[in-house]
Amino acid sequence: MSDRCYPSLYQINTRVWLNELSRNLGRAATLDDVPDAELDRWAEFGFDWIWLLSVWQTGAAAQAVSRANPQWRREFEETLPDLTDDDIPGSGFAIQNYTVHRNLGGDAALARLRQRLRERGLKLMLDFVPNHTAPDHPWLDQHPDFFVAGSETDLARSPQNYCRVQTKQGPLLLAYGRDPYFDGWPDTLQLNYGNSELQQAMIGELERIAGQCDGVRCDMAMLVLPDIFEPTWGIPSQPFWPQAIQRVREQVPGFCFMAEVYWSLEWTLQQQGFDYAYDKRLYDRLCEGHARPVREHFHAGLEYQNKLARFLENHDEPRAATTFAPGAHEAAAVITFLSPGLRFFHQGQFQGRKKRISPHLGRGPLESADPQLEQFYARLLAVLREPVVREGQWQLLECVAAWEGNWTHDFFIASYWNGPGDERRLVAVNYAPNQSQCYVRLPIPDLAGTTWRLKDQIGGATYERDGNDLLARGLYLDMSPWQAAVFSLSRGSQGNRILV
Repeated sequence: MSDRCYPSLYQINTRVWLNELSRNLGRAATLDDVPDAELDRWAEFGFDWIWLLSVWQTGAAAQAVSRANPQWRREFEETLPDLTDDDIPGSGFAIQNYTVHRNLGGDAALARLRQRLRERGLKLMLDFVPNHTAPDHPWLDQHPDFFVAGSETDLARSPQNYCRVQTKQGPLLLAYGRDPYFDGWPDTLQLNYGNSELQQAMIGELERIAGQCDGVRCDMAMLVLPDIFEPTWGIPSQPFWPQAIQRVREQVPGFCFMAEVYWSLEWTLQQQGFDYAYDKRLYDRLCEGHARPVREHFHAGLEYQNKLARFLENHDEPRAATTFAPGAHEAAAVITFLSPGLRFFHQGQFQGRKKRISPHLGRGPLESADPQLEQFYARLLAVLREPVVREGQWQLLECVAAWEGNWTHDFFIASYWNGPGDERRLVAVNYAPNQSQCYVRLPIPDLAGTTWRLKDQIGGATYERDGNDLLARGLYLDMSPWQAAVFSLSRGSQGNRILV
């Protein structure tokens, strides 16, 4: 976990990114070709973590499935109208071996890049996929009992979830990796967490990974929980995560674990040792566009909220610039990233990219940037670099009607940051497509007797308000549709009661 209370993470699609570098260089780029200037830029933006997606070795078997699957291919062609087979290296989550892919420069190139990141105060996060492997993983020959076996009846009943594979021990009928609500992933094989030797082997993989990075993002981490695994496969299993996390941290104290998790199991995984768990629920509520469920989400205790990873997009979700209309996008970003927890950003988000890139692809489309959105994110990142919102105390504020019958106060989400050096920030968002008004009480005990200056670090406007009035009634807000403001609060001169 970062030394800072509320760190920021930047996710990069490694293969797509190196493909872009290759075009500029006129040759195949590896991790050694990442420019120092790019690393400097990440540090200047205030990121603490860089998550490199899809660095591990994949194989020909999964690649062949990715290229041949007609449904997947249609999706790929929507992203890349000029798609060729060379654009489909296969899913970065169908892992053949936890060594850095030879095309990226191997383990040595990653080690050199990690050192360059460290020199800039940046930590490295990589993938760990606990649920499944590529169909040509070495364990298939060495330890076929590490995989979930099926029967002829299983194959006849659910051909989308089982397959025949050839091994050195002969043909086997095995399950595709899957979650209980969807068909199997045909480029993977399901690991058997009812096998204690498999669990120990996976802990060994984690221990090796921990020597190459500072943290892991654990793909679909809830799938190996006994309460999920056993009903899905009919195989009893023992808890994996508490033992695995403890063992890794005995080797590497402070190693960070982030869980991709759904189905209201965030708290469960936090309790089992995860530093952070995806906050998909906040994302979904923001997508619905209603303020009250979003506001209610923030009523949870800080012990829980501090360990949530807040995002507006990632490689699994549609692009934020597609999901949210202009205005609503910026409002959702202010709510998401100025709440407690890990601030999780995705490559292309700042530029307003609109096409999601499948993890099966190694090339992305050429898209022009949205200058207005870039300017907004530059201002937001500047705010997020400030100690008051990285190390300060956060609290949700109550918004009340500005007058009797004023129902629009229900569209506000307001919070307050109190940080070191008496720094204060008020975050106020009208999360609605209409003009809204409210009063919000500020949790500042010494409001009276002076004016207070409020400077909006997102919109740029500056206001002065009478402290006595703020104490008596609260701060009056009258905000445009989807308007978001981050006010710095500072004392003005005694007796000056200018109202702007």
